[in-house]
Formats: sequence, C-alpha cells, structure tokens
Amino acid sequence: MTETLVKDDQLLSKVAAELAISFKQVKSVIGLLDEGNTVPFIARYRKEMTGALDEVQIRSIQERWQYIQNLEQRKEEVLRIIAEQGKLTDDLQKSIVKAEKLQEVEDLYRPYKQKRRTKATIAKEKGLEPLAQWLLTFSNESIEEKAKEFLSEEKAVLTIEDALTGAKDIIAEMVSDDADGRKWIRRETFKSGAVVSIVKEAEKDEKNVYEMYYEYEEPVNKIVPHRILALNRGEKEEILRVSIKMNPDVVINYLSRKWIKKQHAPSAAYVLEAIEDSYKRLIQPSIEREIRGELTEKAEEQAIHIFSENLRNLLLQPPLKGKMVLGVDPAYRTGCKLALVDETGKVLKIDVIYPHPPVSKTKEAKQKFINILREFNVEMVAIGNGTASRETEQFVADILKEAGGEIFYLIVNEAGASVYSASDIAREEFPNLHVEERSAVSIARRLQDPLAELVKIDPKSVGVGQYQHDVSQKRLSESLHFVVETAVNQVGVNVNTASSSLLQYVAGLNKTAANNIVKMREEAGKFTSRSQLKKVPRLGAKTFEQAIGFLRVLDGKQPLDRTGIHPENYSEVERLLKNLGFSAADLGSEELKTALNGLDLKVVSEELAIGELTLKDIVDALVRPERDPRDELPAPLLKKDVLKLEDLKPGMELQGTVRNVVDFGAFVDIGVKQDGLVHISKLSNRFVKHPLDIVSVGDVVTVWVDSVDMKKGRVALTMLKPS
Repeated sequence: MTETLVKDDQLLSKVAAELAISFKQVKSVIGLLDEGNTVPFIARYRKEMTGALDEVQIRSIQERWQYIQNLEQRKEEVLRIIAEQGKLTDDLQKSIVKAEKLQEVEDLYRPYKQKRRTKATIAKEKGLEPLAQWLLTFSNESIEEKAKEFLSEEKAVLTIEDALTGAKDIIAEMVSDDADGRKWIRRETFKSGAVVSIVKEAEKDEKNVYEMYYEYEEPVNKIVPHRILALNRGEKEEILRVSIKMNPDVVINYLSRKWIKKQHAPSAAYVLEAIEDSYKRLIQPSIEREIRGELTEKAEEQAIHIFSENLRNLLLQPPLKGKMVLGVDPAYRTGCKLALVDETGKVLKIDVIYPHPPVSKTKEAKQKFINILREFNVEMVAIGNGTASRETEQFVADILKEAGGEIFYLIVNEAGASVYSASDIAREEFPNLHVEERSAVSIARRLQDPLAELVKIDPKSVGVGQYQHDVSQKRLSESLHFVVETAVNQVGVNVNTASSSLLQYVAGLNKTAANNIVKMREEAGKFTSRSQLKKVPRLGAKTFEQAIGFLRVLDGKQPLDRTGIHPENYSEVERLLKNLGFSAADLGSEELKTALNGLDLKVVSEELAIGELTLKDIVDALVRPERDPRDELPAPLLKKDVLKLEDLKPGMELQGTVRNVVDFGAFVDIGVKQDGLVHISKLSNRFVKHPLDIVSVGDVVTVWVDSVDMKKGRVALTMLKPS
C-alpha cells in the first residue's frame, strides 16, 4: 500500500512538472475527481483546495494523469510479457521503467513481440539464426565454408545463397527492432525529412481544390497543421499521393557505423545489404507511418483547439434580453418562414411570405410583414444566413426604412438550424410545426439567447470548425462537449425555463435527470426553491451537490437561490448578512453593495471559517445576484441598411462581425453576400502566431476593404488602417 502511494506521488509530481502546476494542486484535483466531483464543480466551488485552477487546467490535469496511468499500465504489461519469455535483463527493465512515452515502450518491446510469420521467423525456423549471429562477429573465416554448415534439404536450405539470404533477413529484422536506432532515425527524419505530395488522379479534383499540392514539398518540421489535414483529405479522396522523403544515405551511414564493427571484414558487405534491406523494407515505411500519425495528431489537436475556441466564443455571445423578435428563415420557391417569439422565447405567431421569384408576391409579403411588426411591436428581426439571405435582407431593410422607428435587423448564422429542425428535440418541442417553421423559431431564439438555443444542436454542426470531418470524431466530440459544459456552468441555468437539452450540460446532470426535472416542473408547476430539486427522481445527494450551485430559481422563497452561491454556504452567508445588519431580501441593493465593498475579506473569512477565495465569490454574487458573464461582452452589430458587393471599394472602412477563425485568418461578415477574409498577415502590425491571438468568433471589428474579386465573389479585408 505504502509503495503504491509513493509511486502515485511520483507520477503526480511528473504531471505537476509537465503542466507547471504545484504538486499540492495536482494531488487535490485528482483526489476530488476520484471522489466523483465534476470539473465545473471543482473549478467553481473547491477553489481553496485547488488554488483557484480553472476548468481548462483541471481538465489538463485529468487528461495527463490518465495518459501517465495508461503508460504505467502498459509498462507493467510489457515487463510481465518479456519476463515470462525469460529475456528481461536489468538494463532493459531500467529502459522500460524510464520511458516517458508510449512510443518508447513499444520500441523497446518490439524485439519481444509475438510476430506474424516474417522472412526472419521463417529463416529462424530453418536454423539460420546462428549464421546471422556469426556474420555479426565479422570473422575473417570463409563465409562460403561457414554457410555450407547450414545447408539442409529437409529445411529447404539448398544453396549457400539460400543460407545467406535467410541470415540477412534475420539481421534486417534485428536492425529494425533496435529501439535506439529507430529513435535516432525518427528524430533525424523529423529534423531533415520532407512531406512530399504528387497528383494521383487530377480528374477527381473537379474544382482544382488541391492544385497547389499536385507537386509539393515542405520540411516535416515546418509544415503547418491545416496543410497536413488538407494533404490527408486529398489522399483519402485519391487525388494525391503523399509520402515522407528522407535521404537514405544519411540513415544507411548511421546504421553502418552502428552495426558494422569491421568495415573490411568479409561479412561487412552482407551486413550492409541487410541494413539497406532493413531500412527500405521495414524501418522506413514504419517510421513514415509513425511520423505521419504524429503530424496528423498534432494537426487534429490544433483543429480541435480552434473549433473549441470558436464554439466557446459563439456560445458566449451576448443575449438580446427582453426583446420581441421576428425570425426569418429565407428561401426562394418555398417562401420565407416567419416565427414571432416573445421576450421569453415563446412562439406567438408562425407565417410564410413569398417576396422572391418564382412566386414573387412582393406586395402581399411586404404588407404581411409590416402588419406583424406593428401589431406586436417587434424590436428585432433575425434573418438566417442561408439561401436567399441577402435578397431577404434587402427586402427587410427596405421595409424597416419605410416603417421608421427603432427596429433593427441582424443576420444570424443558421449553421445547424436545419439539423435541429429535423431532430427529435425539435419534433418534441414543436410537434405541429413544419421543419422550416422550426428553423425560423431557432433563428429568432439564437438572437435572444445563443447559448440556450445552440445546446440543442450537436456542437459539430454549428459551422465554426476547420477540417472538422478530418479529425478524430471521438476526440472532437469530447472537446466540444467540454466547451459547452463549461460555458453552460459559467453562465448558470434558470431551472424554471431551461430545456432538457440545456439542463443536461449542468455539472452532474445527465439526460435522465434533466428530463426528470422538466417532467416534474410540467406536472407540479415552477420550482420555488433549490431544495425542491432533491425530490426529483434519480437525482441523488452527490448529483444535487454537483449541480445545484449552477441551477437558479429566480423568484423563489429563498433569495440566495437566484445566485451562484452554493447552498452548502448558506448558513455562513446568512451570518455575514446578519453581522452587517441585512438579510437575504436585500440582495443587490445599493446599501448592501456599499457595506460589502468595505469588507476586509481576510478578517471576515477567519470569522466565518470559510476560505477567502470562496468568500470573494460569495460577495460578488451578493453584489450582483443575477450576473451573466455574457453581459460584459460587446453587443452584436445591429443593422438598418444593406450593402452590396458592387458598393465595396478598396480602402472603404466597415464594421463587421467575426464569423469564423481558421489557421490562416478570420472570416468577417461585413453585410455582403460573402464573408470577407482577413488574412493572418493583415490582422496586426506585429507578428501574429495564430489569428486566435487577435480575434474571436463574435468580435465586432473595424476592417478596410483590401480587394474585391467580383467574378469569384471574394472580398479580401485588412485590419491594418490604410496610411
């Protein structure tokens, strides 16, 4: 037991060193996770124990700990297998125990692995291993005479050449199985090799998407992630042939120095042939697979990171609270579907208009639209950015000019709206609406509360990724789920209005618990206190503890239930308020704010026997009981008029919204049909390592038109002010 604890502490120290986080913090996090606590709960309510680590740091500890445990498990397995074969030496054991990566362990295990029948195993069956070993002694004796000793009709070794060929096959495998050699070749290929692509079947590349890669070469250590994924996709579509090029002479020279102890011995030439065969037939294809696998893994990590960052910024877009919104799902032939939703997101009216060809009932469409605006005092129009979006935008802009008043419109990214509209969730929510009508509702609600609406869609469908179909779907799903979970718990959830889709992202809750909360709410009416949630079926004590701080009851019996304060701290909070001469009913009042701002947190934390970090969060919640972190972000860009591609001139200054961030730049919606691209080189006067360092999805930015390609409908933008 003591031995296990010592070993665990050694592994925890390793995690701490790698992540530059203290051992104490790492140990606390792993302990809390082992007790069944969730990442959001630990980040928000166990700050004293973790030293206020955030969700990303906690997840990094969790993932790294998992990897190191898997590594240790694999080491034990490999040591056991080699020991059972009676081949485990002290040096080999030390090398395996010291290994830092799974790849190193596999390299060391390679010679002892059960192999399928190879040329070398067949040669060994023919009794040729002693001949191979003899060749490696570089004796001056006659090779032919030695080889004759191994001739055997029974074993089908009929000639001297047969014997030497088998011996060379055994040496080739020995060279290939040498862990140090493979490590050197892998490192050298990374350092001086090149990724090469040539065209395989150009006719399959109808749109010339991969034209730049028809004859392409770039150093392995310089190639950027998005090019790796592009090459992989081109190869998968059988348009390209991709390989790793390495100067074989460099490797052969290295292996010769390592294996050939006497250059002028008679057997040196045979061993050299074996080395050349080993590299060409065994090592090079294997190393190429490993390097391409590693490059792909890094490229996938980068693509997943970008997608995750974009998704996080999209989810945390500021909501337009308390607005009556008219959602428009644009279309030509089937008409534009309209959905009017009130301030709470409740659907008040569904309709359809036909302002565009081929139906072109423009006059009738205009009248119907104006009637809805006036009858319901609509404040915002949300237009989806799909087919017929720009024509619909022109139609709406013209009406708003005529209608007068303070009515604005916004183009809403409707990526995933069609996925949602056809989903079981949408059918359950709106059983009597058509798919397009549900889509119009989703577009309107995305403006009111992006987070609450977007959680209903598979995160992979929200349209802010890059090469998302070319990466590990399991890893992508895990990462995006974590982003959604973090965003939902940072914002908090109104337990009386939240959908089941939103509730199941709350720390500790799963689909069953979320459905049970909604069911109980529908059957027994609104929750009036957090404590009522203890009665929800399948919501046990641990689940309640994890989830309850993130669930809000806005107009219940207990005022603290509308804050992010955890019920486990209510008694301390009530003591604090009482000491100051207030009660929970005074939450958010100016008088209470003034009293709280004058507190000495260190002194009060000792009086209440509560951590200073926890107390700080409690005070923040008492000062701003219903704080929404999204309110502190810049509001979306509201519009009244429309812009055409023809209106754009180089040097023109515009305001736009960042729609997507990729490795090579950012796409900005400036109100024309196509989003403009700000290339990475045009984002800032200083060196930009990655566009995410400068911009995020949802940012409102000032840009200048760099160039317009009318034929391709492309706009190049710059964020560098023209001189």
